[in-house]
Amino acid sequence: MRVFVTGATGFVGRYVVRALRDAGHEVRCLVRSPTDPLLGADQVHGDILDPLAARMAGCDGVIHLVGIIRENVRHRITFERLHAQATAHVVREAAAAGVSRLIYVSANGVSAEGKTAYQTTKWAAEESVRNGGLKHWCILRPGLIFGDPGLARDEFCSILARQLIRPAPVIPIFGSGQYAVQPIHVGQVAESAVQALRSKAASRQTLVAVGPEKLTYLQLVDRITRSMGLRPKPKFHVPLWLIQPILRCSGNILPITADQLTMLLEGNCGDSARFFATFALEEHGFAEENLSYVRTRA
Repeated sequence: MRVFVTGATGFVGRYVVRALRDAGHEVRCLVRSPTDPLLGADQVHGDILDPLAARMAGCDGVIHLVGIIRENVRHRITFERLHAQATAHVVREAAAAGVSRLIYVSANGVSAEGKTAYQTTKWAAEESVRNGGLKHWCILRPGLIFGDPGLARDEFCSILARQLIRPAPVIPIFGSGQYAVQPIHVGQVAESAVQALRSKAASRQTLVAVGPEKLTYLQLVDRITRSMGLRPKPKFHVPLWLIQPILRCSGNILPITADQLTMLLEGNCGDSARFFATFALEEHGFAEENLSYVRTRA
């Protein structure tokens, strides 16, 4: 199968490209210049909102990964443009190219009634996939994704380790810290996206992709700390009424955005049974041995 991938140079994207190649698929990636030699796949240059049908010609499936965590309005990097508009565009272009299979990696907690623009624009993106007329589609909603991001990339645990855990003698905790998460390994997300291309069980389904273990944010911080070879540190709780306006104005200074905190407070969890029943995935729990990469990234 020849598969067209958007967002291939991102954290999840590099794992998806590797999983596709390991499964014997041909891979064509939409990238912004210059060409990235590390991908090891056929690359076409362009923006996600460029005409794409010709670039998708000859492909059997699309895995759409483009998404952002932070906006930069000055550079037209907005949730509306890169979630809602871009996904609707990719679906239309895939249909025009005769591609019948599309996998969209969304996010857990998205909703039409979401409290954040991140959630509502992701929901609008999902609706474009569900109503796009494609024969075979699947939407994956990962929770908190962890895993080695490679030399040039970062992910939540690495940022938390470097910006909060390593430098702080006392770790600030947003609110109570009792809100729950179910981390999932990036390799499992990537492999599920690849398997979803052919899976009849995944066809026309929206699946929550979370790990089987539920942890509080406090437990997550302590596990990352131990994975760094450190003992858990003292903590102090920052009131939500204080931290939320700070997050909105902090830019990239803090390791979490206001939207991410809102979603964490809601509980980034779900029933993992259906996800793991649908796909054949290797076990990669949120264990210290699977978090050893944070030592070199902090």
